[in-house]
Amino acid sequence: MTVTEQISSLSIGIVLFPDVTQLDFTGPYEVFAKLPKAQLYLLAETLEPIPSDCGLTFLPDTTFAQAPALDVLFVPGGPGINAKMEDEKFLGFLKTQGKQARYVTSVCTGSLLLAAAGLLQGYCATTHWLSLDLLEMLGVKTVAQRVVIDRNRITGSGVTAGIDFGLALAAELFGEALAQAIQLRIEYNPQPPFNSGSPQTAPAAVLARVIDASHNVQEIRRQIVQRVVTQLQTANK
Repeated sequence: MTVTEQISSLSIGIVLFPDVTQLDFTGPYEVFAKLPKAQLYLLAETLEPIPSDCGLTFLPDTTFAQAPALDVLFVPGGPGINAKMEDEKFLGFLKTQGKQARYVTSVCTGSLLLAAAGLLQGYCATTHWLSLDLLEMLGVKTVAQRVVIDRNRITGSGVTAGIDFGLALAAELFGEALAQAIQLRIEYNPQPPFNSGSPQTAPAAVLARVIDASHNVQEIRRQIVQRVVTQLQTANK
């Protein structure tokens, strides 16, 4: 019996919030939509339009209250995670779904939300390179890889890694042949014009420029993470 034959249906929930980074979830969505027997849910607290961090607007189709039990819980990242890391109702939804989901997953800084909900303790994970230290603050063992699979936790690094993550999940669910077929269908054959897509390969001046431009945002997020860490420590006493 093939892996595909073993799956009668597959519910995938994509959690949205204001100021989400659209490519974090639209890349994986392109892959998810091509999986057999998959039902995709765009989840949010209400059905009001969700603005992305770059101005695109998305319409959720299912509220948290209406969400079914999910086989795959998927959380993207973006500037909007700052507010959600301290949103108990939002984190409560992640906790409830994460406890029973077959796979708990994220791309980019979505892993910080999973960690804030207590869903990455004891697992290895990744996130956007600028936030790896913040994920470590939350008690997670970080791995600076494009996609990290640790049992039923699958996390992708920053933004464009969403497609890699989606294909890795497809392979976990249905085998490599189907994942490769999806990769070919979407012609995912990256040939970037510059070798500056990671802090290891970017020219020093480019790296310094990005770090400097991100400094204030990262410091604000660091303060939020520290408060979350304190809350988690208090709750675990």
